[in-house]
Amino acid sequence: MAVISPATVHVGGDSHRLPPRVTALIFVRDQGLLILWVLLIAVFSVTGAPYFFTVGTGVSVLNTAALTSLFAAGLAIGVMTGVLDLSVPGTAAVVGVGVALLVKAGVPVWCALVVGLLVGVVVGTVNGLITIRGFDPLIVTIGMLSVLTGAALVLAGGVDITGLTQLSFLGTQRYAGIPAPVYIAVALFLALTVMLKYTRVGTRLLAVGGNVEGARRVGLRTNFYRVLAFVISSVCAAVGGIVNASYISIAQPGASTGVIFTALTAVALAGVPFTGGRGSLPKVFLGTVVLATISAGLLISAVQTYWATIATGVLLIGALALNKGTSDSISRLLQSGGGSGRGRRS
Repeated sequence: MAVISPATVHVGGDSHRLPPRVTALIFVRDQGLLILWVLLIAVFSVTGAPYFFTVGTGVSVLNTAALTSLFAAGLAIGVMTGVLDLSVPGTAAVVGVGVALLVKAGVPVWCALVVGLLVGVVVGTVNGLITIRGFDPLIVTIGMLSVLTGAALVLAGGVDITGLTQLSFLGTQRYAGIPAPVYIAVALFLALTVMLKYTRVGTRLLAVGGNVEGARRVGLRTNFYRVLAFVISSVCAAVGGIVNASYISIAQPGASTGVIFTALTAVALAGVPFTGGRGSLPKVFLGTVVLATISAGLLISAVQTYWATIATGVLLIGALALNKGTSDSISRLLQSGGGSGRGRRS
């Protein structure tokens, strides 16, 4: 098995110096997103001066990124495990509406929140159990999206649910000047990163995503981990639905419809391959920050807002092309002997 670091490839007990071209490709793959963000800040600091490079704008960007990242975190775990959950907006809608109705009916807030998270667990479990029986995850989750969105509309009676002041501590409240969603997103990403990098569960999720048949042959319960990935995705969507409803103080059945596109773009920008097996959650969060920076920068630069949607689409396509191109180029160069380089050390 070959282990590739930025400058060296390790095969067995031998180390081989990588040629500059491969090293450059690895650098672009690993650091390209950070470079893009720095360039965006530089550009918008000029075009949006003097309003872009301020504390207020920075906090706003972080808050917008946090609201998106709650969905992106679960989607990323699913993609790393080899499944794609498109029912996320529906889960967010039905949980947001359900929690709002419970709170408005006088149910204790903590109880309503627990019920909302349990709904996420149930949705993820159902998605997973259907999928492991051989059905296409895309078709299953699109169907579930329709069911959940319809259920949210039925629950809400086709109208928005307003006056969610009891949930303000999750959305509009600020602590030390930082909006509550930022703290929630950071806590979620830290927990999932620790799980993914330092626990057997995380290692096995990645193993299943990288090679489901190989994982099955070595005795892993692949179906269990695929279902677990759906559960994580749905619970994150439930959290996102609750926090987003709390932030705008309105539970809207269709409020999260467009979030799947933005969240998937953040996952792609982070370099998470849609074939599964690897990925970085901190980079996924950075992906949401990049998208929020673009939206804020265009707004402050007096560019019409629909250009942000166009930019997001271009970034999604570009990120997918760049990820595939760099990975294919690295593999091709190494297989052709380009990775042997000079300076072999035993």
